[in-house]
Formats: sequence, structure tokens, C-alpha cells
Amino acid sequence: MAHTDHQAMRRVLRREIAGTIGLLTDEHDFRAMRHYRTFTFDDHATYLQQVEDLLRTRALQGTHTTVALFDPQEYAEYCADRALDPDTPAHRTRFTAELATTGPTIPYEGQPLADLVPALVDEAVRRATWEYAATLLARLGACATCGEDIGRAAFTRATALVARILDTAPPGDRHLVCSVTAAPETLVAVLHADAESCGATQFDEAEALEFTTVLALGLANQGPGGLVMRTTAPGASDQIYGWRLRGDGLEPLTAGEVFDAYCTDVESGDLISPESGVDYCFPPPLGTEGPTPGHHH
Repeated sequence: MAHTDHQAMRRVLRREIAGTIGLLTDEHDFRAMRHYRTFTFDDHATYLQQVEDLLRTRALQGTHTTVALFDPQEYAEYCADRALDPDTPAHRTRFTAELATTGPTIPYEGQPLADLVPALVDEAVRRATWEYAATLLARLGACATCGEDIGRAAFTRATALVARILDTAPPGDRHLVCSVTAAPETLVAVLHADAESCGATQFDEAEALEFTTVLALGLANQGPGGLVMRTTAPGASDQIYGWRLRGDGLEPLTAGEVFDAYCTDVESGDLISPESGVDYCFPPPLGTEGPTPGHHH
């Protein structure tokens, strides 16, 4: 009798343990792991199928699983830093457990891997963009004339601007995109802000932090860059408007400029036909734009 009780208790406990699976999302990463003798898979498609089966089984047992992006290069560095043998399953498990708190992750909620993998890769790109922007901001140091921390001042200003944009936006769900040219690449951040029935705005804190950091970098570097917002509300046309980064602030784009920006293919420069049921607008005035430094850095 006692034996069965123990088994039942173990089953209950296993259900309580939230697990993390480190996923090798692409063929290149998968091949890198095949160099380890203890990594027993030899085909990426089969491996993904096995992972999906495992995720489904765990979900049916009521176990919550987080899927993390497993980067073989990071894993090799992790083992080298700690003098661990990378060809040991227990060390892979330990690395994956740490990924759960530090790396890009997505909760498994029954979605097919075909949907989960791109979402996980997007999450990794978002995090890398934010870390890169935050590093560049921190490197700007203090203003030569006033001693103010340039990055921190720009972040404060970006926070105030995002708040004003959301406050002055028409009711509905807002989709904001900010792009900033930071050599050698263009950084892009996205923020979804949904209007609740009570009038409050609902958004993801991490997404808002990333978005504000990229905008702050654009403000601190004084562009070039821009910000576009699309609002969607039931029974109304979608509205699209935007601003360009100018100095350490935002300058509204005319309806024509927004139209041009939206209806031009970025790669080829060709015109794209405008969407129906969409209004290209001049933005509402932002009014007071929060703390404005008395001078330009």
C-alpha cells in the first residue's frame, strides 16, 4: 500500500514541477550539438517531432513547460567559464534551467511547434535588440556641459513621449513601431497597447521597456529614425500616423508622408497599393512632452 502512495505522491509532485526545455530551433544549431557524443539525435525534423510529442504529453499530464532558445555557442561558453564538460547531459540540464530565468522563453500552451519556433526566435531578437540598445545608451556617458547622464535623460524623455502618444491616441488597440538607425544596423521595436473596457491601457512591461529603450537611443543620438502607430477600434477605419525623430523630440509626419512610408516597399522602393479601410492621418498634438532638457547634447 505504502508503495502505491509513494508513487501517487511522486506523480503529484512531478505535476507541480515547472520544467524548461531548451529547443534547438534551426538546423545549424542542431548540427553543432551533434558533435557531443551524449547528444543522441541525428535528424533535426525527428528531434522537433520528439520535442512536440514530449510537450503534448506533459501538457496532458497537467505539467507546465517553458520552451527556451538553446544556443550551442552560449552553452559551450557557459561550460568553459565553469570548467564543466559540455558532453554531459546534466550540464545541459543545468544550463537550460538557468536559461529559464535569463534567456528568451515562451510558455507552451498547446500551440504547434511551427508557430512556437518563430515566436521564440522573435523573442530572442527582441531581447538582443533591447540589450544592444541599452548597452549603447549606457556608453553615452555624461553631458560635457551639464554633467547629466545622457542615456538616463533620454530614457526619461522617451518614457514621457510614449505615455503622451498613448494618452492622445484615439480609443482602441494600438500597434506602435519604432525604428532607429544605429550603425551598423537599424533597430526596430514594437509595442502592442490594448485598450481595456474600463479605459485603461494594457501592455507587456518587457515589450514597453524594449520599445522605450530603442526610442531613447534614437533621441540621445538625435535620429535618424521614426515612430509609427496604427490604431484599431471596432466599427471604425484603422488610423495610421507617425513622427520622425528630430533633435531630441518627435516631429509629426503629414498624412502624405505616412502614406508614402506605408505604401513603399522598403527593399525595392516600389509602390505597394494602399490598404482599404485605413486612414492615413496627421497625429493628434502631443502637447506637453515631459521634461525637456534646456539644451541639446
